[in-house]
Amino acid sequence: MSSLAGKVDKLFTTIRANGREYTYEEVARGCSELSGGTFSKTYVWQLRTGQRTNPTKRHLEALAAFFRVPVAYFFDDDTADRVDSQLALASAMGNAEVRDIALRAMSMDDSGRKSLARIIREVSLLHATSGAARGRQPSRSADGEE
Repeated sequence: MSSLAGKVDKLFTTIRANGREYTYEEVARGCSELSGGTFSKTYVWQLRTGQRTNPTKRHLEALAAFFRVPVAYFFDDDTADRVDSQLALASAMGNAEVRDIALRAMSMDDSGRKSLARIIREVSLLHATSGAARGRQPSRSADGEE
């Protein structure tokens, strides 16, 4: 189970404003507006760094609303895993090459998508095994030279 600080940090690093992380000031201001209460940028920083570990229900609700995740993200592991998977997918879709592959796959029939998935698995496996092999021995070119 990830800590509260780890979860808050993950929200900062994956949910972005115009391609950059939100500032503590932006999060504090947004949470204050959403909750009708007070939130300081220092408090947000403390939550992110683990220096404050027991926020009120109102604070968690405001953070969840600001980052547009369910409040259960902060205390339910299944919800956190589901949200983290969705955040990873959204982040990957921000990559133009990944988005291009996904868009092309959408125009394929089931057989084509299954073939593409098989190709991607094979390339991933080759990449993983060649990376592991490089860690154990120098790589050699096709003609045997290092």
